[in-house]
Amino acid sequence: MEPSELKAILEDHRLWLKSDGKQGKRANLQGANLQGADLERANLRVAYLYDANLQGANLQGANLYSANLQNAKLADADLRGANLQGAGLGSAYLRGANLRGANLRGANLRVAYLRVAYLQGANLRSANLRSANLGGADLGGATFDLNFKQVLLFANATFSEDQIAWVCLHPRYPEWADTLKWVKVEADAA
Repeated sequence: MEPSELKAILEDHRLWLKSDGKQGKRANLQGANLQGADLERANLRVAYLYDANLQGANLQGANLYSANLQNAKLADADLRGANLQGAGLGSAYLRGANLRGANLRGANLRVAYLRVAYLQGANLRSANLRSANLGGADLGGATFDLNFKQVLLFANATFSEDQIAWVCLHPRYPEWADTLKWVKVEADAA
C-alpha cells in the first residue's frame, strides 16, 4: 500500500472516530500489505485489519482497542505499549513480536501463534488464550489469570517468580517444567 493511500485511510478513520461515524470512514485494511509500516501511536481503534500483513511494522503505543486483527501477520512487529484491549487476534501470527507493556485485556488470542514473543509486563487478564502457542515466549511480569490454563503450548517460556502459582495450575506444567525459565520480580522503584 502506498503511504499516501494509508495516510488518507487513517485521516478518514480519525474523522469517523471523532464524529461518531457521521463523517469519514472506518478504516478497512483487510488483507493490506503494511509490512514495515510506521504506525507508531496510530489510532486504529475498532479498525478492520483482518488478514493484514503487518510484519515488522512499528505499532508502538498504537491504539488498537477492539480492532479486528484476526489472521493478521504481525511477526517481529513492535507493539510495545499498544492498547489491544478487546482486540480480535484469533489465529494471528505474532512470532517474535514485541508486546512489552501492551494491554491485551479481554483480547481474543485463540489459536494465536506467539512463539518467542516478548510479553514482559503485558496485561493478559481475561484474554482468550485457548490453544495459543506461547512456546519460548518471555512472559516475565505479565499479568494473567485462570485463562492461562487454556494455553496450548508454553515449553521453553520465561516467567517471573510471582507467576508460579498460575503456571503450575496448567495441566501440562509437569511435562514442560524442566524447560521453563524463571526470573526474579523487579521491585518498583520508590
